[in-house]
Amino acid sequence: MIHVLIVEDDPMARKLFEIILQESARYIVTAAIESASLAEFYCMTSTVDLILMDVCTALRSSGLEAAAKIKKIYPKKKIIIVTSQPECDFVERARKSGVESFWYKDPSAEHLLDVMDRTMRGESVYPDKLPVLQIGLATSEEFTARELEVLRELTSGDTDDEIAKRLHISIHTVKKYVKTLLQKTGFTTRTQLAVMARESGIVIRGF
Repeated sequence: MIHVLIVEDDPMARKLFEIILQESARYIVTAAIESASLAEFYCMTSTVDLILMDVCTALRSSGLEAAAKIKKIYPKKKIIIVTSQPECDFVERARKSGVESFWYKDPSAEHLLDVMDRTMRGESVYPDKLPVLQIGLATSEEFTARELEVLRELTSGDTDDEIAKRLHISIHTVKKYVKTLLQKTGFTTRTQLAVMARESGIVIRGF
């Protein structure tokens, strides 16, 4: 049997994962927890072969950060990042941290078990393409990586000066990117742009 640690803050999703694994003939749930901050502890104290790790977990703990740390300490433990969030940066961060697979949540038990089976066979399973989101007049495919980085920081509500310092660019450059983002989306104010970006899920800060 393959021992699985479930890290998922949504109680309904967590219970669904437990049921799917319990009904399978090859997986057993070691533990089901709500915060990625506890994942390393369970890796130290329990038998864990595979981790299903959500990105945005309880206590504002990042599943991606926890996964990167676990892979450095326990490189043989396999990790699948699972998320319903379309944030464009999550897939690339998962790849860079050494996470084996990445799965966008859907209600199909067969899909989840297929990704788990393939991951345990040594495959690296990632989505073929990112979700395409609409924000104003533009789609997520129309933004550059730097524009998305500035857009992500805009959702903080901080000033151009604060954003410039975090991104190590000039205030002039920040203002230039904000102007371009407003032109692409058709929004008239940076507040409207930031609110719609946050609501769409195209960018998520803090995880």
